[in-house]
Amino acid sequence: MRSDTATEVFEEHRPVLFGVAYRMLGRVADAEDVVQDAWLRWAGADRAEVREPRAFLIRITTRLAIDRLRQVQSRRESYVGPWLPEPLATDAAGSPPDGAERAVFAETVTLAVLVVMEALSPLERAVFVLREAFGYPYAEIGAILDRSEAAVRQLAGRARRHVEEGRPRYEVDPEQQRDLTERFLAAAAGDDLAGLLSLLTADARLVGDSGGKAKAPLRIIESADKVARFLLGVAKSQPAGLDFRLCDLNGGLAVLLHLDGVPDTVVQLGVQDGRIRTVYIVRNPDKLRALAAD
Repeated sequence: MRSDTATEVFEEHRPVLFGVAYRMLGRVADAEDVVQDAWLRWAGADRAEVREPRAFLIRITTRLAIDRLRQVQSRRESYVGPWLPEPLATDAAGSPPDGAERAVFAETVTLAVLVVMEALSPLERAVFVLREAFGYPYAEIGAILDRSEAAVRQLAGRARRHVEEGRPRYEVDPEQQRDLTERFLAAAAGDDLAGLLSLLTADARLVGDSGGKAKAPLRIIESADKVARFLLGVAKSQPAGLDFRLCDLNGGLAVLLHLDGVPDTVVQLGVQDGRIRTVYIVRNPDKLRALAAD
């Protein structure tokens, strides 16, 4: 295989490799590092012995992501405040395999699911990603991870149970999401406490991620009243030069705020039974750099 052909083959599969790595790690920079390491392995491999480039590349990427996840999990133990995945433009999350349901594929990249997946072991997370997002058969996952099919089925069962138990039952109807997001923004901007409370569930939560590098609550705020009052306080103190637009991040509608042209905040709403159950706010500047070009 010529070097130019090797590059073309790798670039053809880059989106799916990034999709695997991002779902494993929840951070764009880490995922990109893993994909780059996969390229180096691919470039140095005896490709004449590779029958299925896609399977070979996904195997390398998954194993590299497992190793990287073990490294970053220790760093996250000292993270300042709540941790949320890095927001990702949905069209950058990799393409679903033929026959896969796009809704299921997109669901595996939502902030809510990625947060729940943080509690999985690296192997459980790899099995869950390969099975649920990319539709790989258990036998093929076993070959990727050097595990028996029976062992993979056990890992998949444990991972699925944990995710199902911890996953919020959010609705993803695009029209409803947009309507609630627009009403949410109007109420916050209009200092409308009653309006905000009408949009929130009684047990609403606000999860803010700043990593200690920007202003955000260091603990999860709970109850509709506390969430609403916090949001109104923030809205009153917004600096000049702040503007926002709606965009598609992590499989759903989000609000991206820019301050003087630089990404400053991402806000995304988790909707349950027609009301807002969770407000996710990402303000860590390290997690917003990749959105600068969007």
